[in-house]
Amino acid sequence: MKKYIPLEEGDFYLTPEGYRCFTEQYHLKRGYCCESVCRHCPYGFNKKTSSIKKKD
Repeated sequence: MKKYIPLEEGDFYLTPEGYRCFTEQYHLKRGYCCESVCRHCPYGFNKKTSSIKKKD
């Protein structure tokens, strides 16, 4: 079961279309890559190679 992470200020913003876009702050707090090619992913997931290269 995945751990519940409460949302805090700065964890996401709303796009012009009305979707929640999670920030790098939230992804780092979550602690892993979901491999969904997120806009602000700090883990550097590459969809073509299915590999993760964490940014330093």
